[in-house]
Amino acid sequence: MTIATKEIKLLVVDIDGTIAGESNNISESVKQAITAAQARAIKVAIATGRMYRSALRFHQDIGSTLPLIAYQGAWIQDPTSQQIHQHLPVPREIAQKLLDYFEQPELRSLLSVHFYINDQLYVREITTETQIYSQRSGINPIPVGDLRQVLNTNEPTKVLALCNDTNIIDNLLGSLRSQYTPAELYLTKSIATFFEATNPFVNKGAAVRYIAEEMLGLQSSNVMTIGDNFNDVEMLEYAGIGVAMGNAPSKVQAIAQWVAPSVEQDGAAVAIEKFLLS
Repeated sequence: MTIATKEIKLLVVDIDGTIAGESNNISESVKQAITAAQARAIKVAIATGRMYRSALRFHQDIGSTLPLIAYQGAWIQDPTSQQIHQHLPVPREIAQKLLDYFEQPELRSLLSVHFYINDQLYVREITTETQIYSQRSGINPIPVGDLRQVLNTNEPTKVLALCNDTNIIDNLLGSLRSQYTPAELYLTKSIATFFEATNPFVNKGAAVRYIAEEMLGLQSSNVMTIGDNFNDVEMLEYAGIGVAMGNAPSKVQAIAQWVAPSVEQDGAAVAIEKFLLS
């Protein structure tokens, strides 16, 4: 390991698949490891694709004193002061074009489309996939029929398309990446069944850099990040120590400096113990 672990002053963790597994809660082992890191003057933040409101209880669970990075970094808000440090939505015109694409006859019945506006979730209708999503996230979706009506006066923080068929999500990602450059949209998967689109300036790496460099005056060598999926790649690459979970796809593990045990084996606690507490 090239980074001296005593240089780490900031730890940033993802939620789903990283500090929270099937139970949808943080285990005592992971909480204790985070608390022990904080006792060594290491600040801890959360970076998630979740809505701000959905992520807030995890932020509170770990006693973070930093702003919460939500929506892949499109929304950064300090829960104590309520100050929104950053909000970068998807341009309305592009959001409308994405909706046109999702509503092609061959796709419409296969996808559940979510628009996130002002930290509320708007959907065309409540599908089975949306029900499962809302139960895990603790958010009540608002069905509006035609999603175009919520775009008349708003720009979405994030656009999400859900489908249980991972091949459809992979094809969606490939197709839209051929239509939009990285300068137009940031496209990713947070889990195999979630296609996500945000503002092109949004990713967790950029958000972690903002917290580290702009807010705390740190360098990337002072940062450790832990994540488990493709939306974590940029923050794993940015950090002095980037740790992928054992349950991460192999391509995500390949770019990390170390691979922890899986989330169900409290891999985040193992990583924190290895690099920050030993």
